[in-house]
Amino acid sequence: MIKEIAFTAVPVTDMARACAFYEGALGLTPSHEACEGQWIEYFLGEGTFAITNIDPDWKPAGQGTMVAFEVDDLDAAVADLKEREPAAVGEVFDTPVCRMAIVADPDGNRLTLHQHK
Repeated sequence: MIKEIAFTAVPVTDMARACAFYEGALGLTPSHEACEGQWIEYFLGEGTFAITNIDPDWKPAGQGTMVAFEVDDLDAAVADLKEREPAAVGEVFDTPVCRMAIVADPDGNRLTLHQHK
């Protein structure tokens, strides 16, 4: 029945601040904007990630759903982000199949920088 994930979205409180983080600190490029700037999408490979403040009842949460962004070089990505947003980045840790670092956006939404081994 389900054939793919259409998009993953996270709520944010301040679109300008969120764009500065996702585009400036993480290097994402916006690919679609809707609802007078209250919904911005970033196409990433076969998936789409979106930020939004379209629904005032949908609040950011540090313990909700998490998205993992695949990177080519985790150590370089973490070092770059620590220079830009030092409080946002956790330490790199290993699992049997990957390496990761947990990151928080300006609203406290948790993200993962991920690299397959």
